[in-house]
Amino acid sequence: MERGHIMSDHITLVGNIVGDPEERATRGGDPIAAFRLAVSERRFDRERGQWIDGHTNYYAVSVFGELGRNALTSLRKGERVIVAGRLRLREWETDTKRGVSADVTADAVGHDLRWGATAFRRSTRSEAPADDTESSATTSHAAPEGDAWAVPGAAPADPGSTPDPETAGDARAEPVLVDAGDTTPF
Repeated sequence: MERGHIMSDHITLVGNIVGDPEERATRGGDPIAAFRLAVSERRFDRERGQWIDGHTNYYAVSVFGELGRNALTSLRKGERVIVAGRLRLREWETDTKRGVSADVTADAVGHDLRWGATAFRRSTRSEAPADDTESSATTSHAAPEGDAWAVPGAAPADPGSTPDPETAGDARAEPVLVDAGDTTPF
C-alpha cells in the first residue's frame, strides 16, 4: 500500500467489544459512539477436542447519529456484536513507528444472538433522516399515520385499542443482554 493511500470497502464483522463505548461528538455536536472491536479466528481441533485461538484483528468502530446514541445506551465491554459498515485502512507514522489502522464507520450494529438474548425496545426518533435517499426510501413505504415502525401493508392499529403490556414500555429504555450461560467458546 502506498503512503497516504486510503482503501474503503463494505465489511461485516463479528467480534467482542474491547472497552465500553466512548461518547464523542462531531464538530456540529452530533453524537458518535466509538469503540474497539476484537475479531478472532477460532476453530475447533477435533484431534485435541478443544478450541484453538488464531490471530486477532482489532478495528476502531465509529457509530454516528441516532445509531450512535442507541449504541451508547445498548453496548458494553465484552459483548459479542455484529457490525456492518465501511472499512477504511489508513497508514500512519510517528517518529518511531509506522503501521496501518483499520477503521470502520458502522451502518448497522447489533448483539450476536448466538451467545445471548437482547430485549429490543424502540427509541424515539429525534430528527428526520438527513440523507435524501433515506428520506425517499422511507416515504415510499410510509406506514399509516406516520408510524415509522409499522409494517408496510399492515392494517392500521385501532386508535381506541389498548397497547399490549408485553410489548409496550418506555421507548427510551435500553436493551438488556441476557447471559446464555457458559457456552461461549472464547
